[in-house]
Amino acid sequence: MRALVVADTHIPDHARALPDLVLREADRADLILHAGDVTRAAVLDELAGFAPVHAVIGNNDAPDVAAWGATETMELDIAGVAVGLIHDAGPSRGRSRRMRRRFPDASIVVFGHSHIPMDVEAEDDRLRLVNPGSPTWKRRQPYTTYAIVEFGRRIDVDIRSVR
Repeated sequence: MRALVVADTHIPDHARALPDLVLREADRADLILHAGDVTRAAVLDELAGFAPVHAVIGNNDAPDVAAWGATETMELDIAGVAVGLIHDAGPSRGRSRRMRRRFPDASIVVFGHSHIPMDVEAEDDRLRLVNPGSPTWKRRQPYTTYAIVEFGRRIDVDIRSVR
């Protein structure tokens, strides 16, 4: 199961549209995860034209994102893998313990908010933490980014830059 994972798209406040590269990836995806700060539900509508979308609400999302169906947090089973989805996972210190308490059965937690791409395996909690960064607003990062996650017997995460 191939998932396109994005967060912090901030459309239309920081970008006019999703990058063409992200739309091409959406066309190849079996599933799309959006970890919040969509800003407007039209982005979710556009992505849903490519594959099923699961989204959570971010701190900058308009009410239409919740009306679309985004929730504060989400727990999913993707190809037999327990996945937690949340926008803000809080400060890095203690993050894996917090996410383990919030999503006790998860193997992987996908989050956004910081715009800092990461793929970290917390061995003590047996939990993988993935932030795809932002495909539209890099802030202090060298590039805008998104992730492709392959779910199956293994979880393969590939964080890619948008150039």
